[in-house]
Amino acid sequence: MVKDWERARAYTLEYLNAMPADKYSYRPNDSIRSFAEQMLHLAIADAGMTMIGTGVQDPKVAGILFSRNLEKATSAQSRDSVVYFVTTSYDYVINTLKNLSDLKSDEVITQQMPAAVRSEPRLVWLLKAFEHQTHHRGQCTIYIRMQGVRPPAEKLF
Repeated sequence: MVKDWERARAYTLEYLNAMPADKYSYRPNDSIRSFAEQMLHLAIADAGMTMIGTGVQDPKVAGILFSRNLEKATSAQSRDSVVYFVTTSYDYVINTLKNLSDLKSDEVITQQMPAAVRSEPRLVWLLKAFEHQTHHRGQCTIYIRMQGVRPPAEKLF
């Protein structure tokens, strides 16, 4: 999993660098997230699901990512801020997985989520976190294309 998360981190950073800095507030439609909001959402949710799945709470990361509505915070919308928050999230996930000694992957963890209460094995929480970041990075492909920029090539391996 660490290798895949490291690849995903590098790939997402390519996306963050591909989007022009002055277009981070761009949204293809008024009813959806801006590019910055998509990436901040990715960062918040992935760290959160990893904390649930591993049981490893990091108060510093939680303070950085969860202490306010980061996705809507004006001060978090610039390229530098988004890159900082996204890298903080990926670094937390990667370091947590590297230092994990015993996952107890089949232990079911119940958590209140925005839409419902979810009860899933620890491993499922981690797999959902990976799926989640892939989904939101993929959504950002169209944001980048609509700026006339070619998105980064797929990084499958």
